[in-house]
Formats: sequence, structure tokens, C-alpha cells
Amino acid sequence: MNKILITGATGNLGKAVANELIAKGVTNVSVMARDLQKAEEFKAKGVEVVYGDYNDYDSLVKAFTNVDTLYFVSASDVTQRYTQQENVVKAAAEAGVKHIIYTSAQRKREDGTSVIAFVIEADLHTEALIKESGMTYTILKHGLYAELLPLFMGESVIETGVVYLPAGMGKAAYISRNDLAIAGATIITTEGHENKTYEFGGATAYSFQDIADMLTELSGKTIEYVNPTAEEFAQQMKEYGLTNEEIDEAAGFCIAIAQDEFDFPSPTVEQLIGRPTTSIKDFLKKTYTL
Repeated sequence: MNKILITGATGNLGKAVANELIAKGVTNVSVMARDLQKAEEFKAKGVEVVYGDYNDYDSLVKAFTNVDTLYFVSASDVTQRYTQQENVVKAAAEAGVKHIIYTSAQRKREDGTSVIAFVIEADLHTEALIKESGMTYTILKHGLYAELLPLFMGESVIETGVVYLPAGMGKAAYISRNDLAIAGATIITTEGHENKTYEFGGATAYSFQDIADMLTELSGKTIEYVNPTAEEFAQQMKEYGLTNEEIDEAAGFCIAIAQDEFDFPSPTVEQLIGRPTTSIKDFLKKTYTL
């Protein structure tokens, strides 16, 4: 029987993919976690939990031994992900993994000129290693999570009436993490995805002006989109108590949005899951209880 392993099982995406497979009745699935205590819910469901740490190469080789299909959730540590992801790919190849499914990211610029090149470079490196490894692969280029919207805009955007972000009129094809998880589970359990790369963005791309308009319609209150300079944004965020690292990361993604770095709407996820993806308007309505 084809053995499936999901990495990052205590994170939001890995957990959602594993639970979707369990809901589908897939019994040959196991999960990998760095903190085994956080994965107790899977043990309770009768799912095998193995230890693995992206920083510990030997632990990865051990975790991947006898695994046929590996769903590889990209590393969340921006400063370490280049090396961590290299460890995962090399360990998978050494352990004899047959098919690796990697959750990469959408991007427009691959020449180092992107404002978020520090993120993109790790994905490009990882994808190249995967293709050179000899393993069968599927690369899922995820769009920006819809769940990032409340992080970008803040929890009190309805009260303040202002979306304050340096994102210009750039658009992004936001998509809910749950839809990505369902699509990922479909890739794992169906054939025909060998050595393919998919755009996993939402079906429609939106600017923050579009988002503000949706919030206005949903709340009945005028929500204004203000597009400050990166410098103005940084100063405002400092007054709110954000760290320089948090400010730089938020500003970087907003400027990338302004440059249409994530403007890749795609029907692929809808085709895989057999229904429309969660609309951004519905997501905002639920998130802000409107």
C-alpha cells in the first residue's frame, strides 16, 4: 500500500490536509511533527505520528524511510527555510521517497528583483533541487492565504473604517487555506499530477480597494482604503508597537502586492475540488462577523 506522509502536521495547512485525508477515509496516511505532544490529536485518531525536524537531517531520513508519497509543507522560518527545505528534499531522496508534493508560492519575478526575493529564492532553490532529485514531483504554487487579510488589515478595521496598507492598486488571487488543503488532498489521492506544476491561486484577484469596497458593503459603514508610502506605513506601525522585523515583512508583502507579484488567478483549485472556492466576500463576512 502506498504510504503517505504529511509534514508540518501541527501547522494550519499540514493539519488541514491530514484531516481532509482522514475524512476521505484514507488509512495509509501518517504525519510528521517536531513537537509530538502537539500532534496528540492524530494519535487519538489512530494515525501514526513520526518525529521530524527540518533542522535535523537524520531525523528526516528516518521519518521518510518507507514513505512513497511525501506532502512537503514549506518551512515557515523565513531566515532558515533555504537550508531547512534543502534538508527535506535531500533526505527524501536518500530515504527513497517516490513522489514529493511541495507547497511552493506564486510569484512574478524570479530574477532577484522582487521585494520578497528573500522568500522566493528559497522556493526556487527547493523546486530546482526537487526536479534534479529524480523523484516524481508535483509543485503547488500557492497564492496568498485569505487568512492573511485580517493580519494585514487588523482586527478592528470595521471600527477604524480604514484599510491602511502600502499595496497600491495591485491585486492578489487570495485563497482560503481550507480550499488549498482540500485541493492538496485531491492531488495526493488521484493520479495524473506527476511532474506537473500548478498555480494554486484563487479564481479572482482583488486589490485592497476591492477589499475595502466589500467591507463597506458588508458592514454598511464606509471603509476607506489608504495607500501610504512604505515609510509612512513603517512609522505608523512603529507607533502601534510592531517590531522592525514585523514591519519589514508586512511592508515587503504589501509592496509585492503593489507590484502584482501574486496576481495569478487560476481555476485549477476549483477544478480539483469540484466547486467554487470560498469567496473573499464570504471569508470577510465570517472573519469580521458581518
